Amino acid sequence: MVAWKFAPALATGNTVVLKPSEIAPLTSLRIADLITEAGFPPGVVNIINGYGTTVGQAITSHPLITKVAFTGSTLVGRKILKASSESNLKVVTLELGGKSPTVVFDDADLEQAVKWAASGIL
Repeated sequence: MVAWKFAPALATGNTVVLKPSEIAPLTSLRIADLITEAGFPPGVVNIINGYGTTVGQAITSHPLITKVAFTGSTLVGRKILKASSESNLKVVTLELGGKSPTVVFDDADLEQAVKWAASGIL
């Protein structure tokens, strides 16, 4: 998902600020290592860890940040839109709600499908 959000921004000459989930930051930190190893200039990709209430709020209200892409809860999406409207009306892309979509085919073992779909949610 990080590459999906980074690629268009970087390809069009923009810098990127990423605030990964405070619950699961390790993938983003590994990506930071790979970005450094690949030779990206300092400041092109910036990864900032912390809680959404502090770091996320600073990002969404900062006047020099002009675009925010967010994947997560509807509640937080509303907060991002509000902060954007109160700062510089940054462009906001939201992917909200829903979790663990699952496709079950006609020939699937329904008991196993339910078991594994339920474990994906937990």
